[in-house]
Amino acid sequence: MTTMHKPPHPGEILRDLWLEPLGLSITRAAEKLQVSRKTLSEIVNGRAGISAEMAFRLELAFGKRAESWLAMQAAFDLWQLQSQRERFAIERIAA
Repeated sequence: MTTMHKPPHPGEILRDLWLEPLGLSITRAAEKLQVSRKTLSEIVNGRAGISAEMAFRLELAFGKRAESWLAMQAAFDLWQLQSQRERFAIERIAA
């Protein structure tokens, strides 16, 4: 079993590389993205993930490709699942 390092949540990247450097509050960024403040706050604080639609909105607003946002989310989600490996109790299927 390989262990992955903990990747940052995409909301952390959004906050650290876009919102803070641009001086954007969550409220103002949510307005620009045309989403609720609650929705964006949950993402930025790591309590919600990035959907395909949100990734697209972020691409339009900040220029970072939607695929990149989704890849960050997938890496974070897979890291979280690694600790639950035993819960699945799935045996490897070999040829």
